[in-house]
Amino acid sequence: MIANALVDWSRAQFALTAGYHWIFVPLTLGLAVIMASMETLYVIKKDEFWKQTAKFWMKLFAINFAVGIATGIILEFEFGTNWSNYSWFVGDIFGAPLAIEGILAFFMEATFFAVMFFGWNKVSKRTHLLATWMTGIGAGISAIWILVANSWMQHPIGMEFNPDTVRHEMVDFWALVLNPVAIVKFFHSVTSGWMTGAIFVIGISSWYLIKKREVRFALASIRVAAIVGIMGTLLLMWSGDGSAIHVAKYQPMKLAAAEGLERGGTGAPFSVVPGVEIPKLLSILATHDTEGIVPGIEELKQEGEEMMLKGKVALDAFKQYRSLKNTDPAKAAEVRKVLEENVDYFGYGYIESTDELVPNVPLVYWSFRVMVGLGGFLLILMVVVLWAERKGKMIQWIWLQHVALWSIPLVYLAGQAGWIVAEVGRQPWVIQGLLPTKAAISSISVGAVQTTFSLFVAIFSLFLAIEIRIMLKAIKEGPKTNIK
Repeated sequence: MIANALVDWSRAQFALTAGYHWIFVPLTLGLAVIMASMETLYVIKKDEFWKQTAKFWMKLFAINFAVGIATGIILEFEFGTNWSNYSWFVGDIFGAPLAIEGILAFFMEATFFAVMFFGWNKVSKRTHLLATWMTGIGAGISAIWILVANSWMQHPIGMEFNPDTVRHEMVDFWALVLNPVAIVKFFHSVTSGWMTGAIFVIGISSWYLIKKREVRFALASIRVAAIVGIMGTLLLMWSGDGSAIHVAKYQPMKLAAAEGLERGGTGAPFSVVPGVEIPKLLSILATHDTEGIVPGIEELKQEGEEMMLKGKVALDAFKQYRSLKNTDPAKAAEVRKVLEENVDYFGYGYIESTDELVPNVPLVYWSFRVMVGLGGFLLILMVVVLWAERKGKMIQWIWLQHVALWSIPLVYLAGQAGWIVAEVGRQPWVIQGLLPTKAAISSISVGAVQTTFSLFVAIFSLFLAIEIRIMLKAIKEGPKTNIK
């Protein structure tokens, strides 16, 4: 019971930190593209209006950027404090992309950020524009390496298990970097940030229209943000299709949970909501074939039984090897061969029941529908908003202004739901098939985790409250365009 409580509280703490961190990251990614696009218009058109417009959104970017760094740093420390077994087991692999992110991307991003934020009138227009774009590119590079690490956990490749050190060791760095899951996840995560930034800018700009303030600024911001957001959402849909293919191939239980699919087969239907299905659509999404086979939870549990047996063989062989390697090298070599034949199922040796292989189906099922449903709604909203702005109806349609404003929390909800599908959907695994969550935690007391969890709730909530207050103050002050 204590072990289960420790796993639950450690997961809760990491989820809390990651969830708070993802409040700030997508807005950073989205605003970076939007404000850089506005500054590009300033350099091309030589219109001071676009400079002041870019500077306003840059101010909000800076506020969000600063607070997001704090939660990101805490997140990386938790790998050592709460997940030390995980860090030991795969630190050689997982640590590499995080180190690159910290050394290269973070410092690159911070350097160009300084030029961007403080360099107005100190460097040339084109140099400043380059710094602005490089700040956004730096944020993207940071995302690349973090998502490479995360994607390796979803689809581990490019490594070998060393029974002498009890560690997985990297043997192919480029396999790690070019992991197909990582490439698709990068586009999916970054373009979701474009959507977040676009809805944020459209919503705030609509508030100005509601207040009948800075009308030209608001309409211009809506136009740029909607274009970026629509492009981003279309790419988001494309990468989502690729993600579905990868999940079906590498994490079929996640797909089955996301669909609440108890029993699969050919021509599997897509569940819109319980009791409402679209024939064959799940097979199309998962395999690009109307008659493609999609296994259900029960079939995957049966496959899991076989994997658990192989996992037990791998664990037993590992234990024998450790005890024999110094006393009977010949026998140890034989046992090691057995281990190598079954090492891909090593993590299944820790699983005691096939029920453990099934994630929280209701949570994953409904989170997926929240993500997709809100994503579709927000795409329609951006198309309508762009059309209304181009036709001169955005000022008249007060109802649309209010819908846009109150859609800001919805885009954050969609993003959080997406990560719930990705991370809760792969339970019980920290590393798919290799290391279950319960074997990855540190040997610390439940009380220690509960205490830090409570502290983090207070600290992160304070951070968020401070950011919102500072942003609201900046928004109320408004841009210095001097053009109504």
